[in-house]
Amino acid sequence: MTTSNLIATAKAQLQTSKFISAAFLSLLGAAVGAQAETYQGVQAPVSANSRVEVRVEAVIAARTENAYAEGASSRVVPRLVASTERSAVRAQATATARSANPYAEGYGQGVASVSVGSVDPAALQAQARAAARGEQLPL
Repeated sequence: MTTSNLIATAKAQLQTSKFISAAFLSLLGAAVGAQAETYQGVQAPVSANSRVEVRVEAVIAARTENAYAEGASSRVVPRLVASTERSAVRAQATATARSANPYAEGYGQGVASVSVGSVDPAALQAQARAAARGEQLPL
């Protein structure tokens, strides 16, 4: 190798090592910066009220209506009055259960009709026996 090639290779290696060291130092700085917070344990509660005052406030809060509750869950729901009679609802449910399923496949196409064929039952029985015995059927 010539000296100019050696110098070019050395410069390339030096630039690569500088790049790697700069990347390492930046990652190290980011890792140290991410750990800047410290844990100081559980903080002791600071209150100006005594235990008795806090207990009185809790009893009052438990007995008053919750202003932030949803309407359905804040009170006892009154008993509903039905607009129709039980027997009418039951009759409608029975009729619906016995009717056709509108979501079934082929709904509304009616019952498949049985077609009367011109096949001789005796010939059909003979073919079935021959097939059961393993004999070839005539085509």
